[in-house]
Amino acid sequence: MAGAGLQRLLCTARWDADEVRDDVRTFVIDRLDPGGVLIADETGFVKKGAASAGVQRQYSGTAGRIENCQIGVFLAYATPAGRHCWIGGSICPSTPGRGRCRAAGVPDEISFATKPVLAVQMILAAIEAGVPASWVSGDEVYGQDPRLRATLEQHRMGYVLAIAGNRRVDLEGVQVSAAEAATRVADRHWQRYSTGPGAKGSRWYAWARIDEREAGGYRWLLIRRNLATGELAFYRCYAPTRQPLLALVKIAGIRWAVEEPFQAAKGQTGLDLSSTRLDGLAPAHRPGRARPGHADGHRRRPAVQHDRRRHPPDPARDPPAARRPRIDPAQEAMAMW
Repeated sequence: MAGAGLQRLLCTARWDADEVRDDVRTFVIDRLDPGGVLIADETGFVKKGAASAGVQRQYSGTAGRIENCQIGVFLAYATPAGRHCWIGGSICPSTPGRGRCRAAGVPDEISFATKPVLAVQMILAAIEAGVPASWVSGDEVYGQDPRLRATLEQHRMGYVLAIAGNRRVDLEGVQVSAAEAATRVADRHWQRYSTGPGAKGSRWYAWARIDEREAGGYRWLLIRRNLATGELAFYRCYAPTRQPLLALVKIAGIRWAVEEPFQAAKGQTGLDLSSTRLDGLAPAHRPGRARPGHADGHRRRPAVQHDRRRHPPDPARDPPAARRPRIDPAQEAMAMW
């Protein structure tokens, strides 16, 4: 879509943000393979003022320092055929009070929520809507939250979630730190695997895992070692069925796929510039909500309606987007998990 056409769509169309999100979700799932990975991650939006919803001085991984910014939590769906980020939540600071939230257009029913809580809301909404995901991945923010892990296990959803080296794990009935557990791994148990292509070629690491308790499923501590520096990274893993080490490695490696939709959304639609503001509330400020009735194929009014008085549609100027062909089933043999 041309730049002017996209800006007209964002600025002058009458939106129902939840229905647009559900339409896009259905479109994406129909074209990507089932059994993919839900990736929870956040990104920062640097701001100059203090009036936007959720803005305050806080650390932003995007900027790499403490900035006056918003932090949005998102959920992406990734498969070997592609990836897409379609659900957004928000973090509203608890300190400014309800008056500031109202001034920013935040409805009264939306209250402060942590990143893991927002991730749980969006994951449950995706499950309720029938998203065919088999795994969840995320960084240390999500791996350290026991309620998020318990929710996933309750729904028998596998996960590979990063944790810090000082987090305690169960090793033969004894609680030890992940870093200490790594020192007990014999050399013969380390395996070299690539997590996929990176900016400088394939990303090769040494990997090992330690079995934890098996009540209600299988749990592992996954350990990644940098071949050049020896630096370690750790992951809590769960699956309802036994999994090979390589399967866990591939899920850990695909987490970085979420960065591509972030870059595209910021570069093409001004996600970090509030260019996608809808109904007085930007998508990054809206909680992920399930609308199960919208994914059942019933007809309903269009989610986006153009204002014909200002911008009548012009087929020559705004041609319809080409429909992406379905993935050949033979490509399933090349899947990363």
